[in-house]
Order: sequence, then C-alpha cells, then structure tokens
Amino acid sequence: MRRYTVEQKLKSAVAFLIILTVLPYVVSVFANGVDVSGDDSGSPFYVRVRIPDTEEADGVAEVEWTEYLAGILAKEMPQDSGKEALKAQAVLIRTQIYRNLDGMEDKILTEDYLSKEELRKRWGAEEFEKIYNRYVRAVEETDDTALMYGDTYAWTPFHQSSAGKTRSVAEAMGTDEYPYVAVRECPLDMEADDEIQVLTFTYGEIQKLCRDFLVAAPDNEQAEAGVSFEDLEITKYDSAGYVSEMRIGETICTGDQFRDALSLPSGAFSFSEGEASGGDGVKDTVKITTTGKGHGLGMSLWTAEQMAEEGKTYEEILSFFFEGTELRKDIQETELF
Repeated sequence: MRRYTVEQKLKSAVAFLIILTVLPYVVSVFANGVDVSGDDSGSPFYVRVRIPDTEEADGVAEVEWTEYLAGILAKEMPQDSGKEALKAQAVLIRTQIYRNLDGMEDKILTEDYLSKEELRKRWGAEEFEKIYNRYVRAVEETDDTALMYGDTYAWTPFHQSSAGKTRSVAEAMGTDEYPYVAVRECPLDMEADDEIQVLTFTYGEIQKLCRDFLVAAPDNEQAEAGVSFEDLEITKYDSAGYVSEMRIGETICTGDQFRDALSLPSGAFSFSEGEASGGDGVKDTVKITTTGKGHGLGMSLWTAEQMAEEGKTYEEILSFFFEGTELRKDIQETELF
C-alpha cells in the first residue's frame, strides 16, 4: 500500500513538471497563433533581400520570411486595418513575390519593407508587440497561400481608393492577358480619405514636367512654345472614369503619362482655369481636380477594408476584385527560392 502511494506521488510530480513546461507555449498559441513560418522542423525560413543601407558588402541581407512579409504589409496598410483586409493584402503581396521569383535568377528580393526596428520606432516600444503581431498573424494565417490564374501566379495590383470603380486592364493597358483585372463597382471609395483633391500648376510647370513626351513628338514645337488652358483637352475617358487620352497642344498622350509626369494622386482628373500667380492679372495657372488615390487597377484597399468591416472574409474580398482566379494553399516557399 505504501509503495503504491509513492509511485502515485512521483507520477503527479512528473505531470506537474510537464504542465509547467508546456503551459507558456499553450498560452502563446492561444494569444498569437501557431508559428507556421520556416520549414517542417520549425526553423525560421530566411530570404535574401537587397537593402541599400545594409552593412553587407553586396547590399544584400538575410531576412526572416515572415518578418519580411509583415514589414511590407505594415508599410502598405495602417495599423487599424481590419483582420480580413490585412489577410487579403498579405496574399496579394505573397503572390506578387512568387510571380517575380519565376523569372529571377539570383532570387534576391527588392520590395521595400519596414524592419522591426523601424516599426518599433514608429509605434513605440510599449505598443510594438501588440500592433506587430496583427501583421504577423495576417501573414501566418494565410501561409503558403497565393492567388492563381490557371497554372500561373496572378498579377495582383492594388491601390488606395478608386474613382468609384476599379479599372479594366484591357482599357488601361491594351492587353487581354489579365481578364480578371476588370471594372468593379466601388461606391464606398467616394468616402475615402483625400478622395478628391485640387492641385494648382502654372502652365510653365506643366510644360517643364511634360517636356519628355512633348519633345518626343515629331515636328512638335509645343515643348518650346509654351502651354495655355486651350492647349489642355481631355479627349477620352475609360469606362471607370479615368482619363485614357488627352491633348497638350498638338501632342496626344495618355492620362497615365500625364499623371506620372505631374505626380497626380489619380488618373481620374479634370481641368479648370486657375487664377493669376503674378501681379499682372494674367491667368497663368490651371486647377486639376483628381478623384481617387492610385492607378485604379486591381484591389481598392479602401473598399477591401469596408468589406472586412461588413463581415466579408479575405477569400470573398479577393474573389470580388479578381474574379476568375483561385486561391492555392499548398505552395511551399522553399521550392521557390
């Protein structure tokens, strides 16, 4: 009887020690989720990233894969973004990296990201872990998942907000290669922050900024002759309301060319005559009113956020913006690098 009691006590002691050992891990899993980064052994998986300011001689540093994706996500999405919107964006980032790797020999990644140190400075030491873990969970909970079109990785553009509709890539770029990047109704984008902006330029500034493609036009004297309000005319819009063609004097250019030259927030814009910038009373400025932020192709981050708030999952969000694609959840990073 005495021998049985001793054995029971020993078993109880061993069981108690096991609980003490695994309890921190169990609590961590419930709080943060399982760490699915790395290989089957649980070791972190590292990628090579080109970082201009790194101390490495060749400008390339090894960065943990989950940290890299979370750092890109934190650079693109605000800290109060919804969980499902973060997950949708994490899939787009991962898909684009996989797509780029297909034609890359050195397997050195170049996408800018924010390191843990940079994010700690941004959020402060006290808030860092809480905020950072939201981005990490979005990466981990979509691990090995990419957006596919047939047997290829989809092209996954995104922008801050559209002009009420996303654009068709066939109209914007004249290609039928990405039929899933099409017009999508996004009326909630009209309520986005800084959705409508008014910028003022002098005609001299427009002439200077557009000089490259003004000069490129054959027998065109517009680059030297000056620009007036009558020289600026929008000749064609696409079905989403973005400028697809415009005229500067005798030069025909695309709305995207003009947007890039002037660094406009959006390619959906209109002109109105401005005021005089000098004291002579001569009107020498033009007002450009823009709607939306970004190129308007692919996923609108603003609408994705609103869909997440309405209870949509990241799968539903991606299906809306990239209809005809499918999610693959069995992709192994180690096979790509």
